[in-house]
Amino acid sequence: MRGRVIAWVGAVALVVVVATLLPTPGLEQMRDWAARLGPWFPVAFFAAYAVVTVAPIPRSTFTYSAAVLFAPGVAIPWSLVATGVAATLAFYAVRRLGHERTAELRTHPRVAAVDVRLRRRGWLSVGSLRMVPAVPFSVVNYAAALTSIPYPQFLAATVIGSAPGTVAAVLLGDSLTSGDGGAALWATVGFAAVGVVGMLVDSRLPVRPVR
Repeated sequence: MRGRVIAWVGAVALVVVVATLLPTPGLEQMRDWAARLGPWFPVAFFAAYAVVTVAPIPRSTFTYSAAVLFAPGVAIPWSLVATGVAATLAFYAVRRLGHERTAELRTHPRVAAVDVRLRRRGWLSVGSLRMVPAVPFSVVNYAAALTSIPYPQFLAATVIGSAPGTVAAVLLGDSLTSGDGGAALWATVGFAAVGVVGMLVDSRLPVRPVR
């Protein structure tokens, strides 16, 4: 079992490293694409947002780009839609490929305890993690898919937990193009603090045993 776990960790680490080293399109390039695609650019942009962030590519790259390229009324709701689609694609891909293969790992008492917690109250764990910008979006998707957290809990926690940070990021990006972005920056820090508190609360709340 140990060798299988090491292989899975190594594979995930390799994917993360490769995705980190891959170049992502800059804002000027996106503006050039916007000029070429015209009214189809928003559709192409948010479709790319949903598909590309399935890989370990920072979601914030697309969120801040959306803030500059679109009005907040467009950037905020469609960024959240793209976030939900990306999380769903990643969740089902990893669950289909890896959930059964890691079943033996989840029989370990400590891992089993975490798995039960996520099955019973995964929404609080995932929602809290989504509010902390330092926690990679894709890694949470992959890790959650390997546990027994129900998909409805995972999706609801992802969208709701990502909403405050997405709103703050869009407002920050929008305000930086026109003036002061201090309020949105402090809001981002505040939401991250709430996420950390949520994780601490979740770690201390008891979990009902599985009958």
